[in-house]
Amino acid sequence: MAERSILLFGYGSHGKFIAKGLHEDGFRLKIVESRQEYYLQAKEDGFIDVEHMDVTSDSLLEALNPQHFEQLVCVMEDEHLNVFLTLSLRSLFKESYILSISDSLHTTKKLKMAGANKVIDLYEVSANKIYNILSRPVSTKILEGIVLDREGITFREMLIPEGSFLHGMMTDDADFSPYGILLIGMIDEELGHTFVFITTGINHKLDTGDTLVCIGPKEKLDIFEEEIKKEKSVL
Repeated sequence: MAERSILLFGYGSHGKFIAKGLHEDGFRLKIVESRQEYYLQAKEDGFIDVEHMDVTSDSLLEALNPQHFEQLVCVMEDEHLNVFLTLSLRSLFKESYILSISDSLHTTKKLKMAGANKVIDLYEVSANKIYNILSRPVSTKILEGIVLDREGITFREMLIPEGSFLHGMMTDDADFSPYGILLIGMIDEELGHTFVFITTGINHKLDTGDTLVCIGPKEKLDIFEEEIKKEKSVL
């Protein structure tokens, strides 16, 4: 089994962001897509190891040698096909680690019954779950890809500038909800550029030069990024 190797099934709305994140993180990546338009898009985006095939064919799946990959990631655009694929892979490759993506609780149950080792349910992703998932680099990139493509929601890193109203404020006192965004964590310069998750329950002081990591709609993040340059705010 090759280390840091991923066999990614699907290059649709979620898959393309997942592929980009995994590639940037240095994983050896092979993409499999059943729809011609997504296959061509993957090739156009610069991915070399891309295969266009019928994922319902056991013989074609076996020819991919999935057992030689560290993880199999199922993110086909069609949720029914994603469940079928997960079931087929588990039946054929009993020792492989399979991670699947779900858009609903109903689909999550199906994927777990189909044999997925890990199911990321888009409707259950919360700050605490993000904290747990981030201990796994593969899942981190997958989560980023999902959030980046989900209804305009994205992550944003924002540097606290000199003179900002946030300077000296404690994280427990910082409520970003009036801006329609959520503070996930921060990169604290006093702790040696260490990333701190807000869900850890430790109260941290915000300082000029620290970097906030927030999640929310792009347009609201844009507004807040301008707001933190001011000396006073609604917080």
